[in-house]
Amino acid sequence: MILRDLLRDMEYECLQGSLEQEITALVYDSRKVEPGCAFVCLKGARFDAHAFAGQAVAQGAVALIVEEDVRARLLESSDAGTQNNPQTKDAGLTEQKDPQASAAEQDTQPVIIKVANTREALAITARNWFGNPASKLKVIGLTGTKGKTTTTHMIKKILEEAGYKVGMIGTLGAFIGAEKYKTANTTPESYELQRLFAKMLEEGCTYAVMEVSSQALKLGRTAGIDFAYGAFLNISPDHISPDEHKDFQEYLDCKKLLFLQTGPVIVNIDDPRWPEATELAKDRLVTVSQKGEADYMASDAHNIWEGSFLGVTFTLSGKRSAQVNLPMPGTFNVENALIAIAITAEIGIPTEAILSGLAKVYVKGRTQLMTCMAGHGTMLIDYAHNAVSAENLLSMLKAYKPDRLICLFGGGGNRAKARRYDMGEASGKYADLTVLTMDNPRDEEVEEINKTIIEGLNVHGGKYITIIDREEAIHYLIDNARPGDIIALLGKGHEEYQEIKGQKYYFSEEKIIEEYCQKKFGNS
Repeated sequence: MILRDLLRDMEYECLQGSLEQEITALVYDSRKVEPGCAFVCLKGARFDAHAFAGQAVAQGAVALIVEEDVRARLLESSDAGTQNNPQTKDAGLTEQKDPQASAAEQDTQPVIIKVANTREALAITARNWFGNPASKLKVIGLTGTKGKTTTTHMIKKILEEAGYKVGMIGTLGAFIGAEKYKTANTTPESYELQRLFAKMLEEGCTYAVMEVSSQALKLGRTAGIDFAYGAFLNISPDHISPDEHKDFQEYLDCKKLLFLQTGPVIVNIDDPRWPEATELAKDRLVTVSQKGEADYMASDAHNIWEGSFLGVTFTLSGKRSAQVNLPMPGTFNVENALIAIAITAEIGIPTEAILSGLAKVYVKGRTQLMTCMAGHGTMLIDYAHNAVSAENLLSMLKAYKPDRLICLFGGGGNRAKARRYDMGEASGKYADLTVLTMDNPRDEEVEEINKTIIEGLNVHGGKYITIIDREEAIHYLIDNARPGDIIALLGKGHEEYQEIKGQKYYFSEEKIIEEYCQKKFGNS
């Protein structure tokens, strides 16, 4: 691609070189520089890639996209290279410039493009590099503190029930249909994001559903994407630190940036901050509520536990009317379902497909019901790995009034000991039996980790047993489960490994349960 085309729709200043330069790759990681590439110098909280500009040129970068004028830095780097050249240094020689070579030497200098913000520049150049694939998809972006992962899964499942192939990007990775791709962040860096969109298009996707984090909006990762729909779920203090957001106001201000680049915005008006959060959406709002008048409303929400079904049911009214059954425990999931219903209804998805999608949805490792246990007890897997999430989950499950609420978990090694104690206290308060086992012990001994958990359990006199081997502990629970039990496996969730003494070993609770149920009950 010609550099001029790569820079399309951007404001920039060419400090050096020709815009007709041929570019063979777009790179922002100095470890991946290759001959013929354009190297984008990003700045982070702990690094500045401008320091690697000279190295990038030495490795063959033919263009640099920068926020700072690096010409002096490149000259210093070149001089240092000459001084360190043993052929001249050892001979006590000083390099003599050949006037006839100066023109040719100038041709080998990189093109230098100066922009105001290299992160936004990366987003736009990546979009151009991949041919703006998002413009050929209907992209749905969700932001909020809680519920994004669950809601994106709901939307994906509904659209699939309606016959569409869907891509999804979020906390658990990227998915194109059933295929999973690992990602480093909830919202990947813009180059990876555009590459995923291109892959989705290539695989025949019509829709892309994604979680849009406050950090992604702050750092411009989604710049240049036109979202067909946006959604605001809720907001509460989170991600406030020197490396993320300096305070809650900045966190909120970053969240609402999404609505500068969306079509209609679905908003949960039960959150008190919704007017400020969606002020940029103006007259594009579609409202949902469990408390008052809105375009889509939920009422009479209550827990339901019948046979192998553990979830919630509620009445939908407003623009659509239906009785909704959701196989996810906890009435807090009604908010997520309302957002998913509103988005897909506004798209024009039939009510039958919406209900069918919601009835089949599950999120790996998030109150994930193990259907292979049907008739033998209700077992679920959840990522809860701190006191707040454990208490919220266990108190919610207790509200279903099981004969026994059984909780299995361990503590993470090399982590705050207070977290272990607090989780022990939460389990002792709600669970009829706690099974202490291994989580990710890292460099600590499991027995020492569990000692602190037991101190927390003792606050409420919680009954417990210890089975260090987590697979053995799961087998024990399946062997001893009763139909009226709810059994919660906490801490691992979607993780598929255990970290022990610096090594990661494959470990999937889902697979262990399914294989043992197949062996014991003859089902899957």
